[in-house]
Amino acid sequence: MEIPIRNKSKGKENTKEAKLAWWQLSLIGVGSIIGTGYFLGSGIGILKTGPSIIVSFILAALGTYIVSNALSKMSAQNPQKGSFRSYAKLAYGRWAGFSSGWVYWFSEMLISGSQLTALSLLSRFWYPNVPLWIFATGYAILGITVVLIGTKGFERVENVFAVIKIAAILMFICLAIAVLFGFFGGSSKDFLVHNSMKEFLPKGITGLWSSLIFGFYAFSGIEILGILATRLKVKEEIQKSNTIMLIILTIIYLSSIFLATSLVVVDKFNTEESPFIIALDKFNLSFFPHVFIGGIIIAGFSTMAASLFAVTSMLVTMSEDGDAPKVFSKKGKLKVPPYALALTISGMIISIVLSRLMPDSVYEYITTAAGLMLLYNWVFILISLPKLIKATGFDHVKRIIGMILILLAVSGTLLHESSRPGFFVSIVFLLIILTVVLIMHFGKSKKKKKEKNIFPRGIY
Repeated sequence: MEIPIRNKSKGKENTKEAKLAWWQLSLIGVGSIIGTGYFLGSGIGILKTGPSIIVSFILAALGTYIVSNALSKMSAQNPQKGSFRSYAKLAYGRWAGFSSGWVYWFSEMLISGSQLTALSLLSRFWYPNVPLWIFATGYAILGITVVLIGTKGFERVENVFAVIKIAAILMFICLAIAVLFGFFGGSSKDFLVHNSMKEFLPKGITGLWSSLIFGFYAFSGIEILGILATRLKVKEEIQKSNTIMLIILTIIYLSSIFLATSLVVVDKFNTEESPFIIALDKFNLSFFPHVFIGGIIIAGFSTMAASLFAVTSMLVTMSEDGDAPKVFSKKGKLKVPPYALALTISGMIISIVLSRLMPDSVYEYITTAAGLMLLYNWVFILISLPKLIKATGFDHVKRIIGMILILLAVSGTLLHESSRPGFFVSIVFLLIILTVVLIMHFGKSKKKKKEKNIFPRGIY
C-alpha cells in the first residue's frame, strides 16, 4: 500500500503555507538537535567507554541516517502535519498512531526535563549555591515563552540558536587545534595517542555497548524535520535537507569528540561538566569556560524550546485526530491552544519537582529514559516505511541494520547500573500507553457488541 497523494485543493493550501527553503529546514534541524545531550551527555558516554565513544557516535550517526531517510521518503511523498504518528496510523491503524503519538509526547517531555536539569547544572558554574529547581523554573518559563510566540517566531529563534551552537563547537575545535600547535601553553605532546586496544577501549565491549544510547541521544530531534515538512516550498527537497543536516552534525560531532578525548585522560571526565571544558581546562584559556558554557546554555535552551514546540504541536494534532481529548485542540486567545500548553507546562513542573528531589542522579536517569522512548518511536518509523511506499531491497537492508542498532542501544542500558533506572522508567511509560490502548480496544469491542444486541434475533 502506498501513501495516497493529496488532492489538488489541499496541495494548493499547503503551497500557501509552505515558506521554508531546504537549507532553512536543515538549519532548524541542526538547531533543534545540538543540545545538552551532546555538550553534557557525551561526557557520561566517555566515562562508560573512553576514547571509543567515537565508535558509538559513528554507529548512532548511521542509525539516525537510516531512520531520518525513511521519514524523509514518506514526508516527500505525502507531508503530514502529524508526521511519523500519521504514518504509523496509516500503516497499522489507530492503535499505532495513538501509541506513536503518546510515546513521542512522553519522550519529548523527558527530553525537556533532561535539558532543564542540564541547564541548571551548567548555570551552577557561576552560582554554585543556587538550588537546581530555581534555575529549572526560570528556564521553563523562558521555554514556554518561546512556544507562545508561535511557529514563525520559533523558526527565527532556532535559526539564530543554530548558528550560535555551531560557532561554539567550532570555537572548541579551533582552540584545541591551536593548543596542539603550541598556543595557550600547549604543544603537540599534549595529544594523547591511544596505541593499544586497552587505551582505546578501556571498559571493553560492554562499556562501548552501554555508551551507544548517549550517541543516539545526541542526534535526538530529527523528528522536527518531519513535523515541519509541510512548510517546505518544495516537498521533495526534504531528503536533501535531511542529508545536509546529518553531514554537518556528524562532522562537527566526530571532530570535537576526537579532540576532547585526545587532550585529557578518561578519568578526568565527570557527569556534571562538559567534556569540552575539561579538555581545555589545563591550558591558558580562562575565558573559554565562560563563553563555552554560555553557548551550551543557549544550545540546551533551544533544544528544550524545540521539544516543547514539537510536543505541543503533536498534542494538538492528536486531539484533532481523536487520539487525545478534544479539549487539547480547543483554541483560545493565545497562538497555542491553552489546554495543550497547560499539559506541557504540567510535564515541566514534574521535571522541576524531580530536580528538587533527586539533584544528583536525575540527569542521567531522565536522559537515558528520554533516549529510549525516542528510539521506540524510531522503530515505528522503520516498520511503517514498507507499508506506505514501495521499498527497494536496499531499503529493507537499511531498515534491518537500523533496527539492530536501535536494539543494541536499548539493551546496552541494562549493562550499566546507572543507566538501568532510565530503562525501567521508559518501560513504565510504555506500559501506561499499552494499558490505555487495551482499554480503548476492549471498550470499542464492548460498544460494538452492545450495538449488535440492540435488536436481538427473533424480535420480529
